[in-house]
Amino acid sequence: MSTETTASVSTHILDTSVGRPAAGVAVHLLARGGRDADWQALGASATDADGRCRDLPALPEGTTHVRLDFAVEPYFEKKRAEAQQDAPANRDSGAGAVFFPEVAITFAVVPGEHYHVPLLLNPFGYSVYRGS
Repeated sequence: MSTETTASVSTHILDTSVGRPAAGVAVHLLARGGRDADWQALGASATDADGRCRDLPALPEGTTHVRLDFAVEPYFEKKRAEAQQDAPANRDSGAGAVFFPEVAITFAVVPGEHYHVPLLLNPFGYSVYRGS
């Protein structure tokens, strides 16, 4: 597979509510070769201590659209459990269900380009952009 005929993808997550990378978030990579084609699962990874997925698989030739699925609910549930353990008096201080249990980002790609897609995440919102 040539880098001239394929695109590549990388990502990382920053938890803006604490100003730190989000470690341990499962990320699934899917691709399709056209607007009407079916999605094909290419693989999965999890963010490391730096919030990065360093082992996402290569995209197949002919990929035109990519989807990154981030499973953020377990990450926030773990953070909430840790916070409750540290401060049991605040256990019932409005900590409800996770508002966005998952984040799916779909974007178009062209061969030969690299796409770095950072996710800025907090319990009640997120932002994504094409990075460098």
